[in-house]
Amino acid sequence: MNRYPWWKYAIIVVALLIGTIYTLPNFFGEAPAVQVSSGKATIKVGPDAVGRVEAALKQAGLTPDFVQFDGNSVKARFGDIDTQTKARDALLRAFNPNPADPGYIVALNLLPRSPAWLTRLHALPMYLGLDLRGGVHFLMQVDMKAAITKRAESVAGDVRTALREKNIRHAGIARNGNEVEVRFRDRETLTAALAVLNEQQPDMLWVEGADGADLRLTGSLKPEAARAVQDQALKQNITTLHNRINELGVAEPVIQQQGADRVVVQLPGVQDPAKAKDIIGRTATLEVRMVEAHLNSDPQVRDYNPTKIEDATKGMVPPGTELLYSRRDGRGEEPLLLSKQVIFTGDNLTGADATIDQQNSGSVVSVTLDAKGGAAMKAATREGVKRRMAVVLIEKGKPEVLTAPTIQTELSNRFQITGMRSPEEANDLALLMRAGSLAAPMDIIEERTIGPSLGAENIAKGFDSVLYGFIAIAVFMCAYYLLFGLFSTVALGVNLLFLVAILSMMQATLTLPGMAAIALVLGMAIDSNVLINERVREELRSGASPQAAISAGYERAWGTILDSNVTTLIAGLALLAFGSGPVRGFAIVHCLGILTSMFSAVFFSRGLVNLWYGRQKKLKSVSIGQVWKPDTEPTAKA
Repeated sequence: MNRYPWWKYAIIVVALLIGTIYTLPNFFGEAPAVQVSSGKATIKVGPDAVGRVEAALKQAGLTPDFVQFDGNSVKARFGDIDTQTKARDALLRAFNPNPADPGYIVALNLLPRSPAWLTRLHALPMYLGLDLRGGVHFLMQVDMKAAITKRAESVAGDVRTALREKNIRHAGIARNGNEVEVRFRDRETLTAALAVLNEQQPDMLWVEGADGADLRLTGSLKPEAARAVQDQALKQNITTLHNRINELGVAEPVIQQQGADRVVVQLPGVQDPAKAKDIIGRTATLEVRMVEAHLNSDPQVRDYNPTKIEDATKGMVPPGTELLYSRRDGRGEEPLLLSKQVIFTGDNLTGADATIDQQNSGSVVSVTLDAKGGAAMKAATREGVKRRMAVVLIEKGKPEVLTAPTIQTELSNRFQITGMRSPEEANDLALLMRAGSLAAPMDIIEERTIGPSLGAENIAKGFDSVLYGFIAIAVFMCAYYLLFGLFSTVALGVNLLFLVAILSMMQATLTLPGMAAIALVLGMAIDSNVLINERVREELRSGASPQAAISAGYERAWGTILDSNVTTLIAGLALLAFGSGPVRGFAIVHCLGILTSMFSAVFFSRGLVNLWYGRQKKLKSVSIGQVWKPDTEPTAKA
């Protein structure tokens, strides 16, 4: 009646083992570390950088705990702060031989002290939010009107070009707010223009109207097209922010969308908001220029001139030109003599996406320009076939050549950059071209700075609240329900173990509201055990045998436990769906705590009870505190 089959105990043991493994990293704390990441858009940190870091540290006589590559940076952990400082200096010398032009960011960081075997199992601690670690919080609002206006300006130029190519005469094209107005003298011309515009501008909704003697077409973005422009602007801004914040060396920055037009930026460990704002608000410029001289001796490519390049490297740069170097993916540097005349800039770029060439199945970057950029591109490439054209990214006042392809034919507002060796290379180039600048202006509407001392105090108080709450619950349960209270307390501890383990597996960010949710979950989780214990008492009062009372108590309490937890879970899911920021953090812990409490309070606690009482065939009593039985004997009358 009250015995578990072996496989249920196996589930409990496996769950306890996994929960213990993934909870352990949270108790080891953090160790000083050094992080090496890219400091320029044209430099990509790859797995090969691990060997460079290890070699530099070995040459400096420093031994790290380990060196690891985590996707976009290399991190080395050390035993103390002095070694960390020496390692940073050694890596700065190794990776940035020219301090005036640093290519890499070497920043101090913190990494978990977890043993290597836990790290190999991907058992990592939870991240700590700003209110626990300290740092800077920004809430930024994207100017969506500016994004729509920019799109309208681009459409106005495209309309002018399209009508010119079709020899359709108009009486004027103007942008009025977010609308584009095209005027005509007669109905026949308007009808012809409308057919062209509906074909070439499918995202625009054109409405006919009149203004005195003139006829006009008024175009506005369709609602779905406007939403697509806004979504693209938000995504590009988030990508740009990711690239820029890498310079701060933040361990785990949080950059996420909030609502339709806001971005939350959280930088744990950063205590200088002025520097953070400077980097976030920095502008970058994308320029495309013609190559005047290069060292590519291919006879199919014009302007091969090693003499001119050699003179330029010696300081004799011809007027109107600039000597730059093309460097990408570690393939070395190629000197290029570029014209200072700019063909188009990043402001004329409306799209850059990595795609597959349908003809040869190779990776290419498809570039789309507005009308102004397309006209400039057409004029420059008409006489520039078989010449090279350089894509230059200027960041912090320093230009870097992203790529310098050869022009194969006359180009306009849509063209492809070929020669990509892999889809990853095409993706990187498209990202760099798009992420040079923000797609729409952003304003900081909320700013908070939390010091590390306040974060440490919050951690201590949060930990104390959970600990003292647990102790108070344990004392009450053991005093009131005796051995069953002890079983309930152990189940409550297992519930806390599972909750922390799941949060660690998810690599969730623990905040102060999250710790409050953990404390609340303790009180809610014990309710299930109280229901079970009281139900067992009721069965004993009704005259049931101890074994039957235990069985009936768990089975009949399950329905009530399920109903109460489901209704509470619905409220938690509502908070998760409609809340934001701290509310979402609270809701995530709250919902997970409900699920783990149902497992620990029912399945695990009954396993303990069955293990203790189930093997006793003739059980006379159970230790569940005072069972008040009704007085069934009649009272004697005087």
